[in-house]
Amino acid sequence: MRRNMQRPNFLLFITDQQRYDHVGYAGNALLKTPNIDALAHRGAWFPRFFVASPTCMSSRATLMTGRMPSLTGVRFNGLPLDLDAVTFVDLLRAAGYRTALIGKSHLQGMVEAPSMAPQRKWADALQPPPQTLREARRSRHGKSRYAVEMQEAWQRNPRHGKEIALPYYGFDHVEFCLGHGDKVGGHYGQWLPAKAGGEVGQGVAHALEGSPARAPQVYKPAASEDCYPTSFVSERTIERLQAYAAESPQRPFFIQCSFPDPHHPFTPPGRYWSMYSPEAVRLPASFHAPSRDATPPLRLLWDEYEAGQPLKRWTFPFVTGEAEAREIVAKTYGQISMIDDALGAVVKALEDLGLAENTVLCFLSDHGDYMGDHGLMLKGPMHYQSVIRVPFAWRDPDPRYQCGRNDALTSALDIAQTILIRAGLRPFNGVQGTNLLPLMAGEDAGADRRILIETTTQYPFLGFDDLVSVTTLVDERWRLSVWQGCPWGELYDLREDPWEQRNLWNDPSFAQAKSALLLDLVHAMQDHADSSPYPLSVS
Repeated sequence: MRRNMQRPNFLLFITDQQRYDHVGYAGNALLKTPNIDALAHRGAWFPRFFVASPTCMSSRATLMTGRMPSLTGVRFNGLPLDLDAVTFVDLLRAAGYRTALIGKSHLQGMVEAPSMAPQRKWADALQPPPQTLREARRSRHGKSRYAVEMQEAWQRNPRHGKEIALPYYGFDHVEFCLGHGDKVGGHYGQWLPAKAGGEVGQGVAHALEGSPARAPQVYKPAASEDCYPTSFVSERTIERLQAYAAESPQRPFFIQCSFPDPHHPFTPPGRYWSMYSPEAVRLPASFHAPSRDATPPLRLLWDEYEAGQPLKRWTFPFVTGEAEAREIVAKTYGQISMIDDALGAVVKALEDLGLAENTVLCFLSDHGDYMGDHGLMLKGPMHYQSVIRVPFAWRDPDPRYQCGRNDALTSALDIAQTILIRAGLRPFNGVQGTNLLPLMAGEDAGADRRILIETTTQYPFLGFDDLVSVTTLVDERWRLSVWQGCPWGELYDLREDPWEQRNLWNDPSFAQAKSALLLDLVHAMQDHADSSPYPLSVS
């Protein structure tokens, strides 16, 4: 009977590097996000929604496949998702859905750069394997198939964007934003001159204003509001909705509307630049009482800051002062408010086209940002709540799935399965996570759930001379993090210490709790082992 019903459309809004409490509906009194709030208030929202990894590519690969980074192979940025991997979008497409991605994809690397991973040393007398056999798995695809999102490839070849082999991870239509802030290329870079009526300078060299507090990566871009990447994403999404409505309003669609902001650089354009006063920003409680000695990596970052030598590199976490922190947060709020307005424009277009009554709207981010937690900025392997938790709201036209707030532990690992089941489709073998629809329906489920989170960098840093690998378990009360090869770790009682200011790892009073959680961690890792493929059958 269900197979004869019209399948719902899906519009998935995803932002980049937005922490869980950087939305109005979660209680942020300063930040105004009325359109995002409306999704939550009219649907379901989960304040304890976690990512599988606080890194762009690994998190997005998990979102697309419903599989942990250790299974997708996308352990960190720079490791593309295998083109042979099955995504939930593949299954939607196979079932007749039209599929489109507008904005940031980041399923493949965006920057051409040599590997910084330490290479294993072998005796010189040993003959090296052929180039095609140097990795543990062969690839059917040449390197050019994994350069689709490389910014340099777009710069070298103006036709690069027209030569993309489709479907791309299940998407029949793609329009890319490659990069962040105003430093974006891809299809956006080709759209910008026509939209602006000429070339528009990008980057800090063309900034209209700098940072009064000398905060890193903060400047007012030359691009106007209507020429900024956020506007490109909303405009092109609306045009795609219009095309779908004109082609066949009865045929279902899935659109991923993916904003590159509020990821650094912090470059809100136009009126969004001065929308929030740094003096009005409320910094996290741990900013004013940081746990400098919680781990050696955090101690190292604080030592650099206190010595007046913080390494404020593009993507590495760093410690910052209060004036800088307030300004960075204020500009981030400006970026988020612009996204909220853009999302509102897309939702209005959906309603005007008569598509809203059968369209599921989903909003989340790929990971968070420290944004002042313990004095830190950006992201890294310190798994504080600010980087592993993100906002998540689901507005469903079916009133059964409009439970409002639900405090159950949930994960981006759950999205693939949930969307497929909501579409009436059976997920593929190997999908992980859980179906969130019962929770959205108000059923009491998942009370004893444990969330697994993984990080494995592809370069040594933070005092390590090898790759940094951290595995975290979160349950109803605790956050336990194990750092590979280290005698120390992290244990926080989130019920009594929500800002994670007291590391209990070495506290003998909590030895029993730590022991039990370490066993739980092993069980969680076993639970997330691969179940694909089934044993080969020749009958």
